Amino acid sequence: MKEDGTNITDSPHIKVLIIEDNDDHSELICRILSKAENIYFDTECAGLMSAGIDLIEKKKFDVILSDLGLPDSKGIETFEALHSRYPDIPVIVLTGLDDENTALSAVQGGAQDYLVKGQIDTRQLTRSIRYAIERQKLITELEKSRKEIKTLQGLLPICAWCRNIRDDKGYWKSLETYIRENTDAAFTHGICPKCMKKVEGELYKELGKEKPDFQEQKRKQDEQPSNDK
Repeated sequence: MKEDGTNITDSPHIKVLIIEDNDDHSELICRILSKAENIYFDTECAGLMSAGIDLIEKKKFDVILSDLGLPDSKGIETFEALHSRYPDIPVIVLTGLDDENTALSAVQGGAQDYLVKGQIDTRQLTRSIRYAIERQKLITELEKSRKEIKTLQGLLPICAWCRNIRDDKGYWKSLETYIRENTDAAFTHGICPKCMKKVEGELYKELGKEKPDFQEQKRKQDEQPSNDK
């Protein structure tokens, strides 16, 4: 049961790691989060970067709140060490009034937000954490999609007569098969104006009357180098 009488089991749970060497600041953040409505923040604290990393290796956290000035890590390197090692965990930087420029550099480098110690309230901190988590989810999904996209690069050996392609194992495959196996593209079939004129002359004439741009497409196609042998 929370201080406001809310049943913890009925509230969304967010696991928060606070890396801060000042015990008073850590305790204050924990108290601020305990006052959040309709959400339960499960907090753990570490006073050293190394101690924070040990906790992350053992447990799952949804977000990290980290001071930039720790006994075993200083400045922007603190954020960079966390972000490079755990890119999928959103990091919110905690900073003092005299270090906002460094905090801003961290945000430009991938931190989700920065908060000035001594100027944090429950609503602000809760909103920052929730937004950070949602933004990180989106970034992670986009990065995953980017990695899944396969692209064709380099020179492709293609038969000058039949237009089949030789793959990296030496087998000749149709263009459609090769693209289907090496990209996420799917094929749909139609008939181009040039081929329609050859095999469906009457239909070509009818479409030419109904769609003036159809013959223009044929004209542009004729201007391209022919693949016919």
